[in-house]
Amino acid sequence: MYILFAIISLTGMGLVLGFLLGAAARYLKVEENPLIDEIEAMMPGSQCGQCGYPGCRPAAEALVAGEAPVTLCPPGGRALAEQLASKLAVDLDLSEVEDQVPMVARVDESTCIGCARCYKVCPTDALVGAPKQIHAVIADACTACGKCVDVCPTECLRLHPVKVTLRNWRWPSPDMVPAKAA
Repeated sequence: MYILFAIISLTGMGLVLGFLLGAAARYLKVEENPLIDEIEAMMPGSQCGQCGYPGCRPAAEALVAGEAPVTLCPPGGRALAEQLASKLAVDLDLSEVEDQVPMVARVDESTCIGCARCYKVCPTDALVGAPKQIHAVIADACTACGKCVDVCPTECLRLHPVKVTLRNWRWPSPDMVPAKAA
């Protein structure tokens, strides 16, 4: 008898509280600017922090508020800056933006002491290892933010260009040189 009463009372409480939570979510919802979601979707999404913001969402909020330039994202390069400028209807100055070659961090195993400082600051968990053991970089997860290079006491971490393989090769865009008149 007591078990049946407990089941009925818990079920009733669950239904009432579920209804109250549903009503609160519907009527107390905070409306956000949909432009922030669009800008965030355009960004790389690596949450690397190279722009000076802790992630792509705060960077998108700063862009929409007009607090940051459209050239803030180094991994996005010129292409992203142009897309952001057209989306936000802002004048664009590409003189300070340079397209970087894809980079990846690499560990020189002969000088790595296993201090574990590098993987503590990596925003994408691209570094693996343990204290007092040699560390390694997962190249597919590395965003080349350089935070690990900055904290390495033995300078065993360096940023290197990504080796071109069949997996990551891209057809180069043609040079925009006008043809000579015959």
